[in-house]
Amino acid sequence: MVGQRNTWQRERVRDALAEARGFVSAQALHATLRDENTGIGLATVYRALAGLAASGEADSLQSPEGEALYRACAMEGHHHHLICRSCGLAVEIEATAVEQWARETATQHGFTEAEHVVDIFGLCRSCAAARA
Repeated sequence: MVGQRNTWQRERVRDALAEARGFVSAQALHATLRDENTGIGLATVYRALAGLAASGEADSLQSPEGEALYRACAMEGHHHHLICRSCGLAVEIEATAVEQWARETATQHGFTEAEHVVDIFGLCRSCAAARA
């Protein structure tokens, strides 16, 4: 992110995000860093995550409950996710049909420069099997 300094705190947040499994909240990431006695405050975690998301180094989405969640980004460019509601496993996917539908829908209604977010929440194979 332009104007954001690359500090040791930001680097530690980046590393912690990369170590996390699936999407995590700022509060959960902060708890991990607090348990490691890093001294990194919650406000710093929020700023670092916002910067990482803005620069494309992290994915950001809103959970079904409305909480902002973050994940180290493995794919470059626009993409979507399948996210397990139980364990948090996230799989990055391309969705050509969704992209075409979004462009066509925007055009039909006279919109240009349309953007969209599509994330699919469900149960992964392991969690579904554990519930059965």
